[in-house]
Amino acid sequence: MSTEKNEAQKYLDMDLLRFTTAGSVDDGKSTLIGRLLYDSKAIFDDQMEKIEESSRKKGDEYTNLALLTDGLSAEREQGITIDVAYRYFSTPNRKFIIADTPGHVQYTRNMVTGASTANLAIILVDARNGVIEQTCRHSFISSLLGIKHVVLCVNKMDLVDYSEERYNEIKQEFKTFSSKLDVPDIHYVPISALYGDNVVDKSDNMPWYGGSTLLYTLENVQVGSDYNHVDSRFPVQWVTRPQSTDYPDYRGYAGQVAGGVFKPGDEVIALPSGFTSKIDKIQTFEQDEEEAFSPMSVTMTLEDDIDISRGDMIAKPDNQPTVGQDIEMMVCWLNKEPLDPNGKYAIKHTTKEARCIVKDVKYKVNINTLHRVEGDKEIGLNDIGRIKIRTTKPLFYDSYKRNRKTGSIILIDEYTNETVGAGMIL
Repeated sequence: MSTEKNEAQKYLDMDLLRFTTAGSVDDGKSTLIGRLLYDSKAIFDDQMEKIEESSRKKGDEYTNLALLTDGLSAEREQGITIDVAYRYFSTPNRKFIIADTPGHVQYTRNMVTGASTANLAIILVDARNGVIEQTCRHSFISSLLGIKHVVLCVNKMDLVDYSEERYNEIKQEFKTFSSKLDVPDIHYVPISALYGDNVVDKSDNMPWYGGSTLLYTLENVQVGSDYNHVDSRFPVQWVTRPQSTDYPDYRGYAGQVAGGVFKPGDEVIALPSGFTSKIDKIQTFEQDEEEAFSPMSVTMTLEDDIDISRGDMIAKPDNQPTVGQDIEMMVCWLNKEPLDPNGKYAIKHTTKEARCIVKDVKYKVNINTLHRVEGDKEIGLNDIGRIKIRTTKPLFYDSYKRNRKTGSIILIDEYTNETVGAGMIL
C-alpha cells in the first residue's frame, strides 16, 4: 500500500505543462493530438478499437487519429474542431493538459478561452501553404495572452517530400512576423502528424533536421520561471470560521496565491483597509506549509484580527499592487452583441466582483497585420481592441504582462449573465 501511495504522490508532485494547439482549418491539430496520445501510449485499447471502427465506417484508408479529440458529433460530421476540447496525458517526465482549439476565424473566442491558462502554444502550419492570416492571428493572440513559449510545427512535411528548403522558407517567414510579437521563446519542428514524423519519435525521412522531437520539446521546456514569484499577491476567496469547540476563535483566509512567495512571519498588508499584520500559519488540507507560491491554494492565518473579506487582497507592504478605478485594457470580445461604447457591465477581477462603465474605445486591432484601426471603434464578436473603463470599486491589479492573474478582467452582461469580454490590463 505504501508503494502505491508513493507512486500516487510522485504523480501528484510531477511537473505540469498546459499547452494549446492552434492553426488554420485542416492544418492537422486534432490528428497531431491524436498522434501524441497514441505514440505516447496514452490511449486505452477500447478507445483505439472505436477509432478504428469509426475510420472504417467513414471510408478512411488509415486510422483517423483526429477522431480521438473531435468529441462533438457535429465536429465528426464536418471534420472540423468547433469547441475547446481538453485532453490529459502524462509521460514519466511530465503531466500535460492539452486545449485543442478551433481554427476557424469565427471561433477566435474559443481559442482565447483555451489559451488563457496555457504555458505554451503549438501553432501548426501546413507545409504547402506556409504562414497565412490565421497563423498570424493565432500568434498574436498567444502573445497578447502572455504565452511565453511557442512551438511552430510545420506539418504535412510528407506532402512536400520532406523538403528542408521548404521548411527553412516557412521558418524564416515566421521569424520575420514574430519579431513584432512579445514571445521570448520560439521552437521550430518539422513534422508529419499523420505518419508520426518528429512527433514522439525521430523521423528517418528528415535526416537533415538536427533538433528535438515535439514531445521532447514539451517535456523539457522550462515554465517554472513564467510565474511571477516577485510580486506577492493573495486575493482572498473565502474567510474560514469554523466556530467549533475545537477551533472557537479560528479565522483563516483561503484562496490561491496569484504571485510572489509568502512565509510564516512575513509582514503583510490587507487591501483596501491598509491594516498590517504578520502571517501566523500557512495551511493546506493536509499540513502546515513553510511557504506558499503561485499557483498553490492555501489558507493563511494572521497574528492580528483585522477586517478582511472576500475580494480583498493580501500583499507585502513594500510591494503593493496598483489600486485604481480608471483602467485601460485590451479586450477580446466574445459576444454576438457588440461592445456598447458607453455600456455598463458587471466585472470579475481575481476574487472581486464589481460593475463598470466603458469610458472610451481607443482603437481596434487588425489581428492579421497588427496595425491599429483608429477610426473603427465598433468592437464585435472575435474583435480585439483597447478600451478604458471606470469601475464602481477600486481594483488591486498589476499589468497583465507582469501578472496574468491580477492583470485579467472578465466583463459580464448584467442582464443575461453571459461572459462578453476578456480583458488584459495594460
